[in-house]
Amino acid sequence: MRAARLIRMVLLLQARDVMTAAELARELEVSERTVARDALSLSEAGIPVYADRGRTGGYRLIGGYRTRLTGLGRDEAAALFLSGLPGALREMGLQDAASAARLKVSAALIPSLSDASDSAAQRFHLDAPGWYQEPSTPPLLPAVAEAVWGDRRVRAVYRRRDGEAERLLEPYGLVLKAGVWYLCALADGAARVYRIDRFASVEADGEVFERDEDFDLPAFWAERAASFARSLLRSEAVLRVTGVGARRLPHVTDRAAAERSLAAAGPPDAEGRVTLTLPVESPDVAYTQLLSLGPEVEVLGPPELRERFARATAGLRELYG
Repeated sequence: MRAARLIRMVLLLQARDVMTAAELARELEVSERTVARDALSLSEAGIPVYADRGRTGGYRLIGGYRTRLTGLGRDEAAALFLSGLPGALREMGLQDAASAARLKVSAALIPSLSDASDSAAQRFHLDAPGWYQEPSTPPLLPAVAEAVWGDRRVRAVYRRRDGEAERLLEPYGLVLKAGVWYLCALADGAARVYRIDRFASVEADGEVFERDEDFDLPAFWAERAASFARSLLRSEAVLRVTGVGARRLPHVTDRAAAERSLAAAGPPDAEGRVTLTLPVESPDVAYTQLLSLGPEVEVLGPPELRERFARATAGLRELYG
């Protein structure tokens, strides 16, 4: 633990001109006295850590000292942060860069930490595609990824339901969701989301765009994903559910919609059932989802959906007696 903390302290001082004892203590989650002892240990080991005294003082590295980690190239350093996603790296064409980065980091670490990358790989793994789905790599993904890394505008032809459209895009980021790759990009000044497997062509125009430093990819994706999920719920179903049905409802329909509807429902009736109005994608989708709850749910409306459940119930009664 102490060896790892000393390495982190050197990297912090390398990244910033000067840091106070309080700042280092906060970053390293230790006391200022421990920071002073660690700085002395680094100096004794030949690393030029210098302490400036006074109110504006702090710790800094002198003589332009750099660690061996600076041997990383730009692509290697970027790929290193994705090294826990081997499938994603391979699909974006960064597998070789990530391998080189891991080798350089392993060579720079002290012996007691040299197995860190293998240790982490054997403890954490991300399998992004959903169950029962064969993952497929969009052929244009490497070209899109290269444009994202280089902040380069691209001219893309995108396939829509009403035909193909050409767009000039500023590619900001890639998202892998349930095995599907998406591009978050600016088009005509507005942030939009595109499925990469729907691109018919992608060509870099050679222009580098200036990124908006306030753009937050995780926050943008979370908002768009939630908005997309809400936009699908265009119909409503009135239900009467048992306690068991209420617990299972969020697992068979849109979770957020089910939880909001249950929270807004009134108290249980004499039979222990609660009545609620549930936003659903369509009567057909609601039928498929709610049928799995069996007798734990009674559909009160709309009438055509209730009639469909009545026919299904009659068919089951006839089949099973």
